[in-house]
Amino acid sequence: MKEIKLSVEDLHVQTVLNILENLKEGLISEIHTDTKTKRTPQYKPRTNTIIREENSGTADSSGKYLNPAAFKNRLKK
Repeated sequence: MKEIKLSVEDLHVQTVLNILENLKEGLISEIHTDTKTKRTPQYKPRTNTIIREENSGTADSSGKYLNPAAFKNRLKK
């Protein structure tokens, strides 16, 4: 089995490890690093709640584009 050694700046270690881990399974048998790096997920949702349509911004009935006549009246005031 052949070995490949890489020298990577500390700033880019996480990116290179992410690329190597996402390579085709079976292509790389082991990955060893001399640093302790914690892999952070790429996407972390801010909330675990579901946004219902009645609570979303599209259900806002006070919007200025809801009724063209009401918008014109608001401009005149």
